[in-house]
This record gives sequence, structure tokens and C-alpha cells, in this order.
Amino acid sequence: MLKSLEDLSPTKKRLKIEIPAEDIEPEIQKALMDVQRRSKLPGFRPGKAPISMIEKKFGREIEAEVLEKIVPEYYIKAVKEADITPVSMPIPEESFDFKRNLPLSITVTVEVRPKVENLNYEGITVKDIPVEVTEEDIEKVLKNIVEERATYESSEAKVEMRDLITIDYTAKDDGTAQKDVVLKVGSGPYPEEFFDSLVGKKRDDEFEVEADFPVELESPFAGRRLKFDIKIKEVKKRNIPLLDDDFAKDIGFENIGQLRDKINDNMLASKNKEAERTKQKELMDKLIDMHEFEVPEGLVNAEISAVIGEIRAAGKDARTDEVLAEEIKPHVKKSVKASILLELIGDKEGITTNEEEMKQEILNIAQRFYVSPENVVKYYTAKDGSLDGLKRSVFEKKVLNFLLDKATVMD
Repeated sequence: MLKSLEDLSPTKKRLKIEIPAEDIEPEIQKALMDVQRRSKLPGFRPGKAPISMIEKKFGREIEAEVLEKIVPEYYIKAVKEADITPVSMPIPEESFDFKRNLPLSITVTVEVRPKVENLNYEGITVKDIPVEVTEEDIEKVLKNIVEERATYESSEAKVEMRDLITIDYTAKDDGTAQKDVVLKVGSGPYPEEFFDSLVGKKRDDEFEVEADFPVELESPFAGRRLKFDIKIKEVKKRNIPLLDDDFAKDIGFENIGQLRDKINDNMLASKNKEAERTKQKELMDKLIDMHEFEVPEGLVNAEISAVIGEIRAAGKDARTDEVLAEEIKPHVKKSVKASILLELIGDKEGITTNEEEMKQEILNIAQRFYVSPENVVKYYTAKDGSLDGLKRSVFEKKVLNFLLDKATVMD
């Protein structure tokens, strides 16, 4: 039972818990008798060894097992009695000294979700975002579609940007030589100066090129100025298909009109989602500004560690962990604050997630990233150790949608 609750800060509490001896001893006796039934000690028939011998041989081990079971149960009861929501594992302040037939006293500190006074989320105003798909939008998508399906054919014509060419080259300064290098003129780890020298040449031309390779370029020649002997072995020109009904049929539509309608629908859905996210962000920013409270330091530190871990895995930043932590801490604190507010509002409104919603979210993610639902589950399980992170994401989306429904949308 809870003996006392001490406020160390708005997000940290000290709990003193006492477990009565009469709740511990029966569990120990029950465990001793269970071990007695299963034991085979020399000189005694199976299950007939005296309980005193069982206690002498297995007593300490049994006591540890009983305490391992009963202490968490009493901790959970104490948390409910204290009316707090832990956000971290409890930390014992000292090792407890257990003695048989005496109460067990435990003192722990734990970080908790802060209580937010005057929680207000009704009628927050957000700006409406008009959504429109123009003919220009559709034409751009159509252009991309036909260009993606372009084929390349050998040509005797001169090289132009976006042609596909095959070359042999030798870097004269260090002797590096490569044969049958295929590159798309205008893209890849080469500077603009290098590509410009190729334009206007044709198959079988041999010539010299000199170019500066910027330091930031992902090339073995980065940071150097080099001369190259180059021979063009093949030039391929893009053959862009004609945008007509036959093209539409080739990619699964009845005609070009149906293809345009599908593009319009997809773009409209995408723009609506983006508008929704923008309104949700505005709403969340205002909700955070309306409520001032301290956030649990442990949650902030854990999130900072996770973000830095992702940065390190991507190899994107060479700065020290300390410098990165200082930079991202304000953003992380804001994120944790938002998460706490959504959780409080969701609890107050009785918003929950169910198994069907989880399945649908997994399916949506799988379709968006072209992977199987099983791989989505594996990813989140490997990342978080469970699907709790994904479940929280679904929950927060539901709360945000609930808040947006209650918001006042201004033109």
C-alpha cells in the first residue's frame, strides 16, 4: 500500500510503499509447498522431503521469486492510489532489506506525466487552405509519366543534355582509367563543366576535357581539377512516347481522359492531405502555446538519444553528440509537450485505438512504401521492441482529427 507521496517536481515523485507481511508470507509458503511436491531429495520419497529442508535448500531463491512477483503488483496499486501516470521505470532509492514475517518497505522515484490545469482545446481557430488542381498541374504529371517511360535508341546525332552515352576515359593527372562508363548527360557525380564539354560531340570522337570537381561532389575526384582523355563509344537518344489513347491503354486506362481524371483525383487527395496536415500543425502550435507546463526530462533525453541515433545511422552530421543535443533539444521538448497534450485530451475524451485501426495503418504504410505488411510489423518491432510506437501514432492521429473537427476554420 502507498505510505506517502512526495512531490520532487511537477514531473518527478517519490513513493514510499509498504507491503504487509501477511501478504508476503502466504505466497512464500505456497511456493515452498509447490517446490516440495516437485523435489527429489536423497533419502526421501519424491514430494515427501520435510518443508524445513526445502526451506533451507531453496528458501532464498523462493523469496526472490515471490518478491519479484509481488513488488510490481504493489507498485501498480500505489501508482493508482497516488493518481499518477508514470512515463519511466521506477528507480529504487536504496536496496531494501527483506526479513520474513515483517512488512517490506520500498522507496522509489519515478517520472510522471504532468497534470495540466485548465486543459482547453475547444474552438481553436485555424486558417482554411483552399485546394485546387489546375490543368498545369495535370500536364506536369503527364509529362513526367511519359518521360519515365521513354526508351533510348542508338543515334549518330550529336550529344545533347539528357542523352545516354557510353565513354572510355583516362584521368591524365593520376592515370585512373575506366572503360564502358555509361552516364546520363547532365546528371551524376560530374560537374557542369564536364557535361558541357560533352555536348555537341558524337560517336567515335576523342578529345580532352578539363574540369573542377567541387569538394561536396560525391566523386573520387572531389576537390581536384583534372584533365581527361575521353572517347565517346555510343550515343543514345531518348524516344518519348506519344501521349494519346494508345499510351493510356498501355498503362491500364481506357483512354487519355480517364488517365487525366485519375491524376486529378490523386492530386486532389494528396493536396487535401497536405492541407489537413498544415491545419493540424497550426492547431497543435496554438494548443502548445496555450498550455505552459514542465515536461519530463527523461522523456526528452530519450527522444534526443533516438534522434541522434538516427542521424548517426544516416551518417549525415559529424558534429559531437553534445552539440547536436543542444541544437535539437527545443524541438524535442516541443514534440514531447505535444504528445503529452494529445494523450491528456485523448484520455479525457475516451479516445482509443482498436485492432482493426492498427491493421489498416499497417496496410497503409505497406502500400505507401511498397513493402509487405509483415515487413512493416518487423520494422516497428525491431525499432521499438513492440508495436506500441505505431499504436501511439494511430492514437495521436485520431486525437488530432477530433481536435480539427472541433476547431473553428477561418477563410
